[in-house]
Amino acid sequence: MLSIWTDIQRRRLLRSGNIPKHVAVIMDGNGTWAARRRLPRTAGHARGAEALRRATTEAAALGVEYLTVYAFSTENWKRPKAEIDYLLNLFLKYLREKVPDLVQNKITIRFLGGLKKFSPQLQKLMKAAEQKTTYAAKPLLTVNVMLNYGGRAEIVRAVNTALQAKEKKLTENSFTRYLYTTGLPDPDLLIRTSGQLRLSNFLLWQSAYTEFWFTRKRWPDFDGRLFRQAVRSFQRRQRRRGALRA
Repeated sequence: MLSIWTDIQRRRLLRSGNIPKHVAVIMDGNGTWAARRRLPRTAGHARGAEALRRATTEAAALGVEYLTVYAFSTENWKRPKAEIDYLLNLFLKYLREKVPDLVQNKITIRFLGGLKKFSPQLQKLMKAAEQKTTYAAKPLLTVNVMLNYGGRAEIVRAVNTALQAKEKKLTENSFTRYLYTTGLPDPDLLIRTSGQLRLSNFLLWQSAYTEFWFTRKRWPDFDGRLFRQAVRSFQRRQRRRGALRA
């Protein structure tokens, strides 16, 4: 009981400061988490799904408006077929079971990336989840799940789409209309777990002025306390975007 009350107090203190409007997350370390425990990699992915639930809950409680997670990259197709099949079945399972919870908590879910590569069944469930979690009023939180996504592929796709639209001259603002993330603000904060210090082809265009926060904790161990640490670190930084401090 004391722990819950302490969490409420800490959230209240953070909310009195500058909360990042958009948080992006590279959910890294499921496989190594499992390997250290002599478990199959699939066990790490299952625990990682629970970590995503905790991150979503914390983001909503803090007042974050957008949470964008790197769930399956264009490079992940190189993994063993058995692992890919497990991941896709895990997506199916959570789409069937967790959408009612999203509806109850007024959380919108969106799927972004090269979705046509997935099975018709999975595409149908993703579309249904988006429709069921679309609200007339502003949602408490929008969760963007990036699937079959790569930053370079997204930029190339955007250029080709602009060419097909016969754009004569692009600006930075007009170019963003052709990205998967069109209509979204750029991430204020990007979190990466497992101690890796790189973007791994994630939101390359959108992260030009994003603040990064890294932790050695692996994704299955990520929780509300770590999310609050990342936000607290963000609040201590000065974001000048190339200008001088006033």
